[in-house]
Amino acid sequence: MGAMDLRLAGKRALVNAASTGLGYAIAEALATEGARVAICSQDGNAVGAAERLAAATGAEVHGFDADVADLASLEDLFAQALPALGGLDVLVNNAGGPPTGGFVDLDEAAWSRGYHLTMMSVVRAVRLALPAFEAAGGGRVLTSLSSSVKTPIPNLLLSNVYRPALVGLIKSLAIEFGPKNVQVLGIAPGRITTDRTRQLDEAAAARTGKTFEEVRAASVATIPMGRFGEPKEYGQIAAFLCSPAAAYVNGSVVLVDGGSIRAL
Repeated sequence: MGAMDLRLAGKRALVNAASTGLGYAIAEALATEGARVAICSQDGNAVGAAERLAAATGAEVHGFDADVADLASLEDLFAQALPALGGLDVLVNNAGGPPTGGFVDLDEAAWSRGYHLTMMSVVRAVRLALPAFEAAGGGRVLTSLSSSVKTPIPNLLLSNVYRPALVGLIKSLAIEFGPKNVQVLGIAPGRITTDRTRQLDEAAAARTGKTFEEVRAASVATIPMGRFGEPKEYGQIAAFLCSPAAAYVNGSVVLVDGGSIRAL
């Protein structure tokens, strides 16, 4: 993937939950554009992923262990990552999906985990980023969401509840912080080829008695472009939204879904 010349060279970006999947794709796109990048993950693989990104892109990339669902862990992350970067221009909120299940499947612990992982990780990260944005004279916040912000997804009730709530947060923060030169945006994937989508399709196959291939084929049939997206395609759109090229985009949520979401 070549650089798109988005004027991101030297920008300081923190991408949460980015050792694999869509978070990694976003970090890779930012690093390819010349941004200085910090990533975190809770799986112990952040340092290794950072080294791979640095080798592949030639960019400065730092890796830190952190659980974005835990306030103390997030505070430690910012205390390490911001000095390593020398400040902050871009915050990308990303996290693993909340627990799966319908209403009768989800106990109090699942609701609490989903709330802290999906909702409060964004609230807390933005709060921690604001002083650095003020010092930089502005900033960009991009939150990775889900197509559940537009239409509910079967067996993903927590995503259906908390992701749309984040759209309300994005809109509100865009209004509140726009005058301070802080733009707040969302990006929502449809069906992208990741381990998460494979796990969801395998679970759907087990739940419905169909084969994995049948479930995957039915999903592809709902996408006008006739295929799943690739992580790098998602990362490129994210990098654009984090860049000076998107200087007048604020409070918006961009779908990267191949046209699968029919909602207006």
